[in-house]
Amino acid sequence: MKYKKIFPILLLLLSFNFYGQHENMKEKKEQIKALKVAFLTTELNLTTSEAEKFWPIYNLFDDKQFELRHQKMKSFMRRMNDGSLDQITEKESNSFLVQIEETEEELFFLRKKFVQNLREIFPSVKILKLKKAEEDFNRKLLQQYRNKAHKK
Repeated sequence: MKYKKIFPILLLLLSFNFYGQHENMKEKKEQIKALKVAFLTTELNLTTSEAEKFWPIYNLFDDKQFELRHQKMKSFMRRMNDGSLDQITEKESNSFLVQIEETEEELFFLRKKFVQNLREIFPSVKILKLKKAEEDFNRKLLQQYRNKAHKK
């Protein structure tokens, strides 16, 4: 009798917890994006005119890149992380390899188109600076994550 009353309450509390975690992740993603915007703007020394042209192109590229990396590779990553990779068949592994190759190719062509679009608004030197600034940002972010994990 008590379980019938407690179970719905427990489910409700768990759903709030999962919702809170999702919101927390979404918030952290937005914070990282804001830091990245500030970092790239500073590193590239963007003028107002350049920024107006650059950010829509960059945001579209970044969103598509995220989608390719996270949505298309989701089933593969799930399989890799659940420990069943040792039991995978040759046919399944070939299928995953093809999927990875296709995704990497899509990423390559996406990056290539992105650079072509940037050439219309930036000199080549600034495009190279963007590449370096992205790598620097990612390196700093990873270092902060490592430092934070190390302190725990």
